Amino acid sequence: MPTRSNDMASLAALPPLREVVRAHGLAARKSLGQNYLFDLNLARKIARSTGSLDGVTIVEIGPGPGGLTRALLEEGAEHVVAIEADRRFVPALEEIAAHAAGRLTIVEADALALDLPRGLEPSLSAKPVRVIANLPYNIATPLLIGWLKAEPWPPWWQTLAVMVQREVALRIVATPQERAAYGRLAVLAGWRSEARLLFDVPASAFTPPPKVTSSLVRLDPRPAPLACNLQALERVTAAAFGQRRKMLRQSLKTLGVDPLRLLDAACVSPTSRAEELPVEAFVVMANALIEQN
Repeated sequence: MPTRSNDMASLAALPPLREVVRAHGLAARKSLGQNYLFDLNLARKIARSTGSLDGVTIVEIGPGPGGLTRALLEEGAEHVVAIEADRRFVPALEEIAAHAAGRLTIVEADALALDLPRGLEPSLSAKPVRVIANLPYNIATPLLIGWLKAEPWPPWWQTLAVMVQREVALRIVATPQERAAYGRLAVLAGWRSEARLLFDVPASAFTPPPKVTSSLVRLDPRPAPLACNLQALERVTAAAFGQRRKMLRQSLKTLGVDPLRLLDAACVSPTSRAEELPVEAFVVMANALIEQN
C-alpha cells in the first residue's frame, strides 16, 4: 500500500497546471464563470484557510483543471470530492486522481442540482466535511444560500471557505454598520453562521483575469441559531429589504399583517429602515409573524 509520503511525491510529479491546460485545450469559458488560479502558493493558502486538513473530507465545487484540488491533496486532506459540471476537465482531474492513491473522487454534475449531502453518499459519510472552493461566479450566491438553509441544523458541513466576488463577500459579512451591503444574505448568514472575510485576491492572480476583485470568505455554523422559522424569516427580510428605502411601517405592509405589531415585538421604531436592524430583530419579527398568521 502506498504511503502518504509516496502519495505526495507522486502529486508533486504532476506537470505544471499551465501545461495541463494547454495539453487538454482547456480554454476558460466566460459563460461558466471560469477563471484559472495558477499560483500554487495562493492555492495552498486557500487550502490551509480552515486549519489542518488531517482526517477531513473536502467538497470542492468547480475544480476546473485542478489547481486547488492539488493543493488540498498536498495539504493533507483525507479525501477530496470534486464536483465539476464541465466534462472537458474530467481527463485532467483523472490524471490527478491517478496520483492521489484513492483520495480524489470526481463527480461530473451540476452542483446546483445536487441534493447535498445525500447526492454524494457514500463519499460524504465520513465526518468532518468542509467546503473549500473557488466558486464559479455565476452560481456562488445560490449555492451559499442553499448551504445556509440546510436542514437539519447544525448542517452537514463543518465550515465553508469559498472564493467569491468581493461584492458578494461584503454582502455576506455585512452588519448594520455597513448599510450599503447589508441585506437578506447578511441576515441569513449572520443568523446561521459566523462569517468573516479572510483575504482578497486581485484579478491579476487569475487567468483570464476577471473584471472584479475576489475574496475568500469563511463561514462557521452557529451550533444553535436563535429559534426561528426559516420561511417566516425569508418573508420578513424580503418585505423589509425589497423596499429598503421605505420605513418599515410601510415596507412590512406587504406581509398582510399589522406591521406595527411586528415592530413592537422587536422594540423597533416604525420609522426605522431595514438596513438599521440587527439579525436578532428580524428573528423576533419572523416569530411574531408566525403568531399573527
